[in-house]
Amino acid sequence: MSGWLLLGLPGAIYLSGLAEGWLVVGLLLGALANWRLVAAPLRTASVEAGGALTLPSFFARHIGQGADRRTALALRAVSTALILFFFTFYVSAGLVAGARLFESTLDLDYHTALLIGAGIIVAYTVAGGFLAVAWTDFFQGLLMLCALVAVPILAFGTEVAGDPDRIRPDAVAGLGFAGWLSLMAWGLGYFGQPHILARFMAIESAAAVPRATTIGMSWMLVVSLGAIGVGLAGRALIDTPLDDPETVFIALTQLLFHPLIAGVVLAAILAAVMSTIDSQLLVASTSLAEDLYHPLRGHASDPRELVRVGRVAVIVVALVALWLALDPDNRVLTLVSHAWAGLGASFGPVVLAALYWPALRARGALAGMLTGGITVVVWSELEGGLFDLYELLPAFLFACLAIPLGNGRSVPERS
Repeated sequence: MSGWLLLGLPGAIYLSGLAEGWLVVGLLLGALANWRLVAAPLRTASVEAGGALTLPSFFARHIGQGADRRTALALRAVSTALILFFFTFYVSAGLVAGARLFESTLDLDYHTALLIGAGIIVAYTVAGGFLAVAWTDFFQGLLMLCALVAVPILAFGTEVAGDPDRIRPDAVAGLGFAGWLSLMAWGLGYFGQPHILARFMAIESAAAVPRATTIGMSWMLVVSLGAIGVGLAGRALIDTPLDDPETVFIALTQLLFHPLIAGVVLAAILAAVMSTIDSQLLVASTSLAEDLYHPLRGHASDPRELVRVGRVAVIVVALVALWLALDPDNRVLTLVSHAWAGLGASFGPVVLAALYWPALRARGALAGMLTGGITVVVWSELEGGLFDLYELLPAFLFACLAIPLGNGRSVPERS
């Protein structure tokens, strides 16, 4: 969960009503399925694959076992390239969310706010590491939880917001089957998110997964309902339409709280942004340093050298994301949806096949990754009729078809 949870989702509910809540249903079902089907098997398989900590290294060691060096390297290179490409859009969404926060609360110019937010996030990600990210994410998650519980409770405690007619849930009508299917399809994306799957690989043991599932899903349910509540409360309490619907959480917080308390609550937006971007930048830098640079060198690299390469990768990805975020008309949810679809379709079907289909070969995995990623890019540029479907759904299905077609004979190359 990133800045879209406090900006994009409440903004969509504020603008369109409860119809957008189907997105939350899809995400909850997808997250639960990811915990049930992927978490424990991936933790076990990654240990068996020599302690792989990233998707590219897992693919190369688990699927590429028995393949020639060039094929294994291709698995690493293609998966790393897809991670870097789509993560750039995801990081850009987070930077836009941070800029929206500073712009609205500190009355800063959008571009100045963007540079400040990017500087803060990149600085502490470069200085820290996986444990630093894990600990900061924990406290940021608690802050997000408190904010998304407090704001809707206080809002609906007012006499005005308690009037159902002011919430105007009329936008439930007109969603249509295609719209409903597109929102529900968001859940498929969970199977392929590298920054989430990296946490599964790093979990203490497979035995800890049930407890982790309970904690993670409980948190997700509460904050998702809170985000929906913020959007509905905005429809009830804000009489003058907002120029930017994605600032409804900010507007409500400033309306309901004393400025001192509001500052703490609004820090939840920055927490949401940072807790996702740092994970993504860390995965991107590790993938580039460990999964591409190191194998291409062909010999053991100095750990300090890999750290330097990783830090350079963080800065490069952040700079490209910053360039994408320069347009003040960018929408957080739009950028997130594209990145979510790209990562989910590129890696989700391959991860599931790797865990549940022993006959999967390297070329089948490559076919699935490339088909999923390319379909997302092409589909998102088309519109009208069938192309109005969220690109994740067709791309995921096409990738599932491409894996067995590209795999060839069902003869396992690995045990």
